[in-house]
Amino acid sequence: MALTAVQHRVAEYGAWRQVYDSVAGLQKAGGVIAESVHRMAGDRDNVLVLHEFGTLDEARAFFADPQMQDAMRRAGVQGQPRIEFYE
Repeated sequence: MALTAVQHRVAEYGAWRQVYDSVAGLQKAGGVIAESVHRMAGDRDNVLVLHEFGTLDEARAFFADPQMQDAMRRAGVQGQPRIEFYE
């Protein structure tokens, strides 16, 4: 089992959420078993996303996928997201 924690600022949460929801199939195909989205109290455009995967290799491949990187750009992610991998 692997867990990823992704923290990033978005230009506008509503627009980000639409893109996030639209890539549910990409998540499933990439091995995402479970996911949750959290917004920072007092800074609602600061987002934390948790994803569970079967393996660490699946998690790393998912975030290296150009389609995933494109989705983050389209969603308005600002700057470099912080992506952490846990086993």
